[in-house]
Amino acid sequence: MTQKVAVAVVHGIGRQEPGFYADLKREIEDRCRDVCGDNVVIEPVYWARWMQDAEDRLWGRMTGDGPMNFPTVRRLMIDFVSDAMAYQPTTHDRKAYDDIHGEFARSLRRLAERAGANAPLCIIAHSLGTVISSNFIYDLQNPHKISAAIQSVMEDTPLDRGETLTLLYTMGSPLALWSLRFREFGQPITVPAPQLAQHYPQLKGEWINYYDRDDVVAFPLKVLNEAYQQAVTADVQVNVGGLLTSWNPLAHMEYWTDRDILGPVSQAITAVWQAVNP
Repeated sequence: MTQKVAVAVVHGIGRQEPGFYADLKREIEDRCRDVCGDNVVIEPVYWARWMQDAEDRLWGRMTGDGPMNFPTVRRLMIDFVSDAMAYQPTTHDRKAYDDIHGEFARSLRRLAERAGANAPLCIIAHSLGTVISSNFIYDLQNPHKISAAIQSVMEDTPLDRGETLTLLYTMGSPLALWSLRFREFGQPITVPAPQLAQHYPQLKGEWINYYDRDDVVAFPLKVLNEAYQQAVTADVQVNVGGLLTSWNPLAHMEYWTDRDILGPVSQAITAVWQAVNP
């Protein structure tokens, strides 16, 4: 029986729509189809649904007493910066953290149903989505960190538990900034997952971190400390965007369809499929 490959796509900061991943999905499916057929299953992690209503309510309250200067910039600050601020759990409140991680868990649940409970897992994440992915996988790799709210969403399958994580691609990642919260810049997740060899001893896995040097949000990761040096396979500098965006910070939103990213990613997914379907 053919084993499918599961791909989770995680968006980043800013106002997002449910179909945010459509172009990337189409590109990867087209590039993989000749070899893999329809056996690459792609699901979004659309976590913005848990933040947007609150951000809209906040904007309404902030503007309730009349207009303020620079309203467009202020709205961008709420759409972009507040995502990052609200996501971090506190001692007394982790609702946003659990809401977002619950959405991640539900996406893996759908992938397990569509691709199989043991399907090799690839995660493609952008911007704040790279931080969310790192935190979510870190919690799975340290089960005492998983809250009851997340456990209630998960099923007891290798994919649900993150045991089949094989490929991780971070794009425009601010993980280096988040590392300031931890002593010596923190501890990375393990890619591939420590249990992968139990399910697929022939798979090697990789973590590639893509960044554009014009993207002020994105940083390399291997230089953070020795643990990241070992955990991240490579930091790859790319030049994303077009005539108006490739040379300035607007490049941050241009990773999704860059051929220098999607080409190697699709090749790696294809190689995983071939390895588990000899």
